[in-house]
Amino acid sequence: MSDAYVVFGYPVQHSWSPFIHGLFAKQTGQDMTYRLYESPPDAFRHDVLEFFSAGGRGCNVTLPHKRAAADLVNELTPRAERADAVNTIVRGDVGLLGDNTDGIGLVTDLTRNLGLPLHEPRILLLGAGGAARGALGALLDLHPEALVIANRSLDRASQLTREFGALGPVIAARFTDVEARPFDLIVNATSASLKGDVPPIPEGVVGPATVCYDMAYGIGETPFTDWARRLGAGVAAQGWGMLVEQAAEAFFLWRGVRPDTAPVLDALRQRAAARPNTPA
Repeated sequence: MSDAYVVFGYPVQHSWSPFIHGLFAKQTGQDMTYRLYESPPDAFRHDVLEFFSAGGRGCNVTLPHKRAAADLVNELTPRAERADAVNTIVRGDVGLLGDNTDGIGLVTDLTRNLGLPLHEPRILLLGAGGAARGALGALLDLHPEALVIANRSLDRASQLTREFGALGPVIAARFTDVEARPFDLIVNATSASLKGDVPPIPEGVVGPATVCYDMAYGIGETPFTDWARRLGAGVAAQGWGMLVEQAAEAFFLWRGVRPDTAPVLDALRQRAAARPNTPA
């Protein structure tokens, strides 16, 4: 019988994870299945434990369950503990081990797929919610000269600076108070693009060498990448690569094999372009 894997979410029908992991499994010769599992919040704990008790080997966790997953597992990896959120669960030595592959997926896309030489960069991170928290640890591993967390609410940004300040030079600011001079890297971890909007930050933060990265992804430009290109950013990229790279890290945790992500990313973009009305 094939090893069973799922992604838990609510809703989850929009997820590209079965497509991505199906290609990983075919490429690496792994005997496994991967399917969607729609689990409402009040059933999530029961559904996960039932899945593993029935022989499930591992799972991904997407919205709105990432924080709940951190409370459910028996053990957290250091990066999941820092993020206070779990997107990958695997059977560990003492039960269920929870990990968070979002941050490493982002940095891998930036440094390997986009080939960006990020040496002690000045980073502007937009947002202070779960997506920002999941990325912070990996971004601080780049040893930035400074990392500014900008948010509509200063309190939420300041909370992250208190939690992550020991890892590097982290500063909190309101969107409108960010210093208007170019950053090396701007990461949009807000949901603004999904609402057709862009965070209200000064246009001076973008220069000709600035890399602007939107964690959101879609067909054509997102509002954020469109804004960045109009301002002359050196690179304006969406989160398709992050999606594939975080999945590859999860696949490695489960199977001990690292898939080649480049052909999978190409196939994903082609499939998405052929289904423009399908949510990403």
